[in-house]
Amino acid sequence: MKTDALVPGQTIGILGGGQLGRMIAMSAARLGLRTHVFEPGAMPPAGEVAGMTTTAEYRDREALA
Repeated sequence: MKTDALVPGQTIGILGGGQLGRMIAMSAARLGLRTHVFEPGAMPPAGEVAGMTTTAEYRDREALA
């Protein structure tokens, strides 16, 4: 596991685009971090505030890469 501190401008990945994912994305934005949400459902709430969104099944290794 990487233990280096995150710095503004870095991107974090969020698995799940529900309300919790949305709150994480909003908090990350306040810290200057970019976010990429990975969610199997269309139009997730976190997608409204995340910089990028990928819609695919969690088992889709190609989409996760």
